[in-house]
Amino acid sequence: MKRARQKVVVDNEAPQTSQKIKKKRTCFQGAPFGEASLHTSGWGNLPHHVILRIFQFLPLVDRARASSVCRRWNETFHVPELWRRFEFELSQPATSYLKSTHPDLIQQIIKRHADHLQYVSFKVDSSTESAEAACDILSQLVNCSIKTLGLISTAKPSFMNVSKAHFASALTVVFVNSKSLSSIKIDDTPVDDPSLKVLVANNSDTLKLLKMSSCPYVSPAGILCVADQCHGLKELALNYYILSDELLLALSSEKHVDLEHLRIDVVSENPGQVEFHTIKKQSWDALVKHSPKVNIVMYFFLYEEEFDAFFREETPVTHLYFGRAVSKAMLGRIGMNCPRLIELVVCANGLQPLDDELMQIAERCKNLTAMGLGECEVTCRGFIEFVKMCGGRLTQLSIMEEVLIPDNDYNLDQLHSEVSKHLGRMWFPDMMPTW
Repeated sequence: MKRARQKVVVDNEAPQTSQKIKKKRTCFQGAPFGEASLHTSGWGNLPHHVILRIFQFLPLVDRARASSVCRRWNETFHVPELWRRFEFELSQPATSYLKSTHPDLIQQIIKRHADHLQYVSFKVDSSTESAEAACDILSQLVNCSIKTLGLISTAKPSFMNVSKAHFASALTVVFVNSKSLSSIKIDDTPVDDPSLKVLVANNSDTLKLLKMSSCPYVSPAGILCVADQCHGLKELALNYYILSDELLLALSSEKHVDLEHLRIDVVSENPGQVEFHTIKKQSWDALVKHSPKVNIVMYFFLYEEEFDAFFREETPVTHLYFGRAVSKAMLGRIGMNCPRLIELVVCANGLQPLDDELMQIAERCKNLTAMGLGECEVTCRGFIEFVKMCGGRLTQLSIMEEVLIPDNDYNLDQLHSEVSKHLGRMWFPDMMPTW
């Protein structure tokens, strides 16, 4: 009975629905979709905030094209809000895949929007010409009020091919005219100590983040000047050769805010030619006492014979990444002297099982939550015991299947279920792609 009633109702409503559809078709008869509304309002009469919102989602090239639709859209194209965040892409067509920002648009930005730019980055290819073009643009930003600045080389560091005088002069223009710089990323550049002094003189109250890895013309004295005067500095990235006991103590002074993130790149290209200094335990302790939640991240690209200066005493490192082979002895030191360790990634070790070293790390590094192993060897039983000791706190566990060695107790199939049980979630080892 219910079905019959429902059918009757639908049949009774059908003619009315059909009539409504006919009426709607009549309204738009002879006009393409949307044209009826255009006659009354027009795209050019859209509310300003709607046009602005559309422009915010458009890529720069499409935004520039849209600006030629009408005068009102062209006015929206130049609204300051659209130019606060901008990335200059500079490349040579013959050597790069990047789409370079058109020179005419660059000149228009410098002329009309230099004082609107706040979050600016320069992305350049490997050519010296592109890096020099970036410096030329920086030199023209005399009316800027930039808050964040990033210089990014997409391939080899092309800024290093620019003359130091040219680069320092261009950077000084921004440092002098922008009085509220808070974040600067200038890795792999010829920045020098005098440039840093200009930065400090004009932005000491606002600077919070400074990334300066692989900057050979900066000395420990230059970075110490920044730490001494930029009391709001929260994040710092630098090469190990700049790190010193004096710098850590400066970052630990009462007038300095708590440091949140310290990244240290330990790099050697010529084995045996670089002798690495040792940082005193007292200096590390002072930093952690002053900033107890600081993340200390260390990236190592060393040869095995160059590790002697590291981790002989307790070191408060939280994240460790080894890009080259590291010895069993070194991993043993980490287990003994890195109690704050949160993440450990080992690219390679060799053909000696790391069972004992992993046990020591699991036992003493109570904060460890992430582990990655590349070209290493661990027995299935040793790995299961390591996971068992760490338990569910291992939120990230990335191990290549080739690393795991079957033994008398477990094979790879059994390992999967045992590890999953101790982690409290489904887990499988990573597999080497076959293509």
